[in-house]
Formats: sequence, C-alpha cells, structure tokens
Amino acid sequence: MIRNLVIVIVIVAAGFGLYKFTQDQPAPSPTAAVATGADNIVAPTLGMIDDERIKNAESEPGNWLAYGRTYEEQRFSPLEQINKDSVANLGLAWFKDMQSNRALESTPIVVDNMMFLTTAWSRVYALNALTGETVWSYDPQVPGAWARKACCDVVNRGVAVYKGRVYVASLDGRLIALDAATGAEVWKINTLTDRSRDYTITGAPRVANGKVFIGNGGAEYGVRGYVTAYDAETGEQVWRFYTVPGNPDEPFESPEMEMAAETWKGGEWWKIGGGGTVWNSIVYDPEFDQLYLGVGNGTPWARAIRSPGGGDNLFLSSIVAVDADTGAYKWHYQTTPMDNWDYTAVQDIVLADLEVDGVDRKVLMQAPKNGFFYVLDRSNGELLRANKYVTATWATHVDMTTGRPVEDPAYDYLEKTKWILPGPLGGHNWQAMAFDEKRRLAFIPAMENPLAYAMDEEWQNTGVYKHVVGGWNTGVELGNIIKVMGQDGIPPKARGYLKAFDPLTGEEKWAVEQVHHWNGGTLATEGGLVFQGNSLGEVKAYDSDTGDVRWSFNAYTSFLAPPITYQIDGIQYVAILAGTGGGDLFGGESNNLASLTYGNFGKLLVFKLDGSAELPPPTALDRSIPEQPASDASAEDIARGDNVYHSNCAVCHGVLARSSGVVPDLRMTNATRHGLYNEIVLGGILAGTGMASFADLLDENDVEKVRAYVIQRANEDRAAAAAAAD
Repeated sequence: MIRNLVIVIVIVAAGFGLYKFTQDQPAPSPTAAVATGADNIVAPTLGMIDDERIKNAESEPGNWLAYGRTYEEQRFSPLEQINKDSVANLGLAWFKDMQSNRALESTPIVVDNMMFLTTAWSRVYALNALTGETVWSYDPQVPGAWARKACCDVVNRGVAVYKGRVYVASLDGRLIALDAATGAEVWKINTLTDRSRDYTITGAPRVANGKVFIGNGGAEYGVRGYVTAYDAETGEQVWRFYTVPGNPDEPFESPEMEMAAETWKGGEWWKIGGGGTVWNSIVYDPEFDQLYLGVGNGTPWARAIRSPGGGDNLFLSSIVAVDADTGAYKWHYQTTPMDNWDYTAVQDIVLADLEVDGVDRKVLMQAPKNGFFYVLDRSNGELLRANKYVTATWATHVDMTTGRPVEDPAYDYLEKTKWILPGPLGGHNWQAMAFDEKRRLAFIPAMENPLAYAMDEEWQNTGVYKHVVGGWNTGVELGNIIKVMGQDGIPPKARGYLKAFDPLTGEEKWAVEQVHHWNGGTLATEGGLVFQGNSLGEVKAYDSDTGDVRWSFNAYTSFLAPPITYQIDGIQYVAILAGTGGGDLFGGESNNLASLTYGNFGKLLVFKLDGSAELPPPTALDRSIPEQPASDASAEDIARGDNVYHSNCAVCHGVLARSSGVVPDLRMTNATRHGLYNEIVLGGILAGTGMASFADLLDENDVEKVRAYVIQRANEDRAAAAAAAD
C-alpha cells in the first residue's frame, strides 16, 4: 500500500521544484572562466564550426557537433569500432568528479578534441576530451533562491558551440556567449519578458543561420511561453514567437496569436500566464529552413478551470513550425488538443527520410508524454502515423482523418477521481530517444506510471480557483494524498522500459523492462548497439536487433543524461554523465536506486576498448533515522501538516517525507535543525543554497504542523525498521 502511495506523487509531474539545505561545491571560478592548463589542445578549427559544418556532420563522425549530434537530432553515430563483438572489452578510460550531487542532464558537445558540457546551476566546463583535464570553467552565479522557481531541479541540458563561441542559458533566464577557447564572457543578455514571473531555463540552446534559439520553463508557476532568436554575434533579439495568446483586450503580437485566442474560451488564462513553455525541444531543419518547437502544457493543467468554455487552447501540447530567419508561423500539429493531463509535447523531435506508404517523405517524429508516437510530414505538418508506444487509457486512438485523439469518457476526472495512464511524467519524458534510420527503430526510454487525477478540492466546493503566486497551479488535487488514494482504489505498478519501436507499423520489436521507471537517455550506433544508463547505476549496451545486454558497467550512481560517442586518434569513446534527480525526486521507497544507496555523486564517465581505469569503491550510506524530539501535536494538527507538506514540500523532499537522496530527507533532521524550522522555511536563512523562504505561502502555524507531521513519519519509519530488524 505504501509503495502505491508513493506512485501518486512520484508521477505528479515531469519535474518539480528543487532546493536543498546543502549546495554543490562551487565551480573552480566564481564568476568567470578559469584556464587550468592544456591550452595546447584548443584547436584553431573551433572558430570554424558553422552551419555548413553541422550540416555535413556525417563527414566527421568523430565529433559530436550539436545537441543530437546533427541537425536531425537522431542521436545515432556511424562509429562502429565499438560493436556487438568488441563491446565486451569496453572499459573505463577516465572519469571526472563533477563536484555536484544534483541531477546532471547535459549532452556533451565534442569538437576537435575539446568537450563542452554543463552541470547543475548552469555551470559550464571545457575539457580535454582525451584526458578529462579541465581547460576552463565558467559559473554564471545563479542566485540560490532561484531554485524555488525551478520545476525540475537546478539542471541544465547543455550548450551550443558555433563560430568560436559557446552558448549557455542560465537557470535564471540569461543567455550567455563565451569564447570557446578561453571561456571569457563575450556577451550576456536577459531573455525574460518579466523577471517577476517564475521563469527558468534548463534546456540547451540551438544555433543556425547566425542565430541562437532558446525557450524557457515555468508553466506550473504561471508564465507565458515563448521562443526567442538572438543574433549569435551580438546578442541582439531577432524575433520572438509566443506559444499562447496574451490578454485578448490588448493588441496581439501576430495574426497567429489572434487565431490562437479564438481557441481559448472563457476564463482569464493570461492573468496566470497560460503556460505553453518550450523548455526542451527546439530543432532546426536545414532542408526547409524551419525551426520546430515542442510546446508544453497549460496553466492550470485542468482545462475546466483554464478554459471553461472549451476550445483546443493553441498552441499548448503542439509541434509548431516557424521560419528560422523570421519566426513567422508555418504550420502546427497539436498532439493533445485542450490538454487536461500535463501531456507536454516538448520531448525529442527527430528528423529523418522515410518511405511512407510507398512515398519518400521528409518526416518529423516525436514520442511525447501522451503515449502516442507521431510521424509528420515536416514540409506541411500532415499526420502520417499515430501509434501507441505505451499503455494510454485517456484516449482510445487517434482519428487519422481529423488528426485528433479520441478521448475515452470513462477516464473523465471532472466529477470523480480516475487513475489515468500515462501520468504527468508521461510515457516518455525529456530523456533522449535515439533513432536508427537503417533499422527504422526508435529506442525510447519509456514509462508507464499512473496518477489519480482529481479536480482541485476548493474549486469543487466553491467553483472558484485561487491562483497561488509562487506555488504550483495544476487545478488537480495533490495536497491530501491519502484521501485521493482512497477514492478510487489501488493503481497499477509504475514501470520503466527501454523499447525498440517501429514508428510506421507501431510494432514493438523488443522491450526490456527495468527495475525503476526513471532512467537515462539513449544512444544508437552503427556498431549495432544501444547505450543507456539506468537508475540502478548501470551503463548498459544492448543489441539493437534483440535487446540482449552485451555489456554492463556499474557506476554506483543513477543516470538521467544520454550517452554520446566520439573518436580521437582512431580510438572510439563513449561518454555519459552520472547523477539523478530532475522530475522524479520521490524514489525514497525504491531501495534499488543507486543514488539513494551510495549518494548522488555526479561524475563524467568515458569508456574505450580495453580501458583500465577504476572507480573508487563506494560506501553505502547510513540511512537510519535519528530519534525525534517529543511532540504533543493533535491528530488534527498532524493531518493538517500532512496536507500542507504534500502541497508545498513533497515536491522536493519526497512523499511521506521520504527523499530519494538528492535533497535532504527531513526524517533525518537532527535536534538542531528541528529548532530552526521557522528560520529556514520562513526566514530563508538557507536561500543562498537553494532553500528560499516560503513566508509568502506559509505561516508559523503551518510550519509547526509540518514539523509535527515529519516527526510522526520519522517515528513510524523508525518503528518499522526496528520491527524488520527483529
């Protein structure tokens, strides 16, 4: 029963805001780049990485020039030195401590023996790709308190490298250009239209045609999504495309926003932003000179509150094509009209050439959260295929005539709580999928984890929805977990898979069920292998044709980031960052999580054939719960503390006060910290390390009731551990 309670919150979102009582160690430099030697490896060709070079990436397979290796973002490498026969000899070439215990999600860029990557707090590292030696590092000094605005930890997914510059977007909304050779700042600009709103940026910029493209996040907190193009040389804004309409009483920014406003009926969505953030997938198509934007969910999630008069709510949960030079709208396809479940379409967008029904097509593919795998003609957005790749109960199928999903009315949660698949983590989240065009297979880090969706209790009782400034705004009931759990039975077990999926037939060629649902991204290679890191701390190489495990390495730290591969002096390497967190911080019930057992010590691992480096042996953490202070709180006070905790604290510190090991487990709080609850939660004495004040949402009575609830939970689990030991 407890395991299923965990599922309720584990799957609540693609990611929740994180903060912690201890901060990662600082990067070697406080504000600017620091060179640490190895300058001799900086190749002069770094300044020659331009559009043509990325377009012709196949001619230099030893590099990894862009986020998905090429503009097509297939994450497929033609390197084959490491293959089905040789992979058994793969060993650790070198590793690097990245001085972080937060989630590491970056895709490294490798250019001419240099590797560029990011870590938590938007820090940038330039490394010697052969040895791991730091050439320079850069710390944008994101304010610690900004962590409270972040839906999915203080993460960053990487940089773009272009014409001698390294471009990174910081968590607090800045776009920064660095000199690729030295790390010195060239320019930095504010990308946020309103810094009083809870915007963040966690995604990697993209570059093309002399421009840098970046979106943002923060939908649940009440922001309005948009994507902006900046001049790569100067940082000046070139164009901006909004993804949802603003106040209809004011002039629209474009005809498309006027069109979109007609699909939002009733309500006053613009007062809380509307959502529609583009926080992950932005893909450039050189063949059509188009940019494809993967658009996220609305605010609130529940459409009955957000748009009570109905309508599709464009461009939520859509793929939108715009002109890369002007930002002018070209076409769109909405994967989930009038989204009601947090079914973002920000997941990887992959470009390919496929024969579809006897016709050669330039296609776009995506496996968004909603459980359907889409194939579109990228010249015009025509829907070619829409097949389920995981169990999806919310809709029976997609009508290929209209292009719309057919919702199953049995799963309407407006009047009654319903367990629905996928939950808000989706059938696939941001973790990268790879595509092998020759085999016509997508390798998807897939999930099946439900949520008990129920309408916001206050809205049900009063018909009024209260927007929470500085808090989550979903419109679904998340506060009283036990009550929601009890309304409609026990949900299915959460599951994770690595799936080899044919996007045209909808057939699953093979699938590997994994112990935990929250695992890393994938890499496919010409060597007939698929690489992935998992929550158990293992990096594995699977046979692309069968799914059989050909090789495994235990890093003792859970993975989220995708692997890459590159080649130097005729030797192929595979690199991957270890370190979990992000959207799934509620794995405290899963004893299999490597980062819970050994600690979430982030590191970069690089492998080669016959590599002989070794990781230091790990030491299991002491997870015993200390004796708690006495509490005379009433059952009513504890029940109130339960509700307040799960509405405000569980998104970071874990359901039932059980942390997954990335942020502090409050059951482990010692007597000193128990005496500092008010100073920490209301006074914000740890704001600089990420734990900002919650005085705008809570008062002293709330804090004391939360403390009483945590004490009770700690005592319950101490007693359970003692009983198990007997």
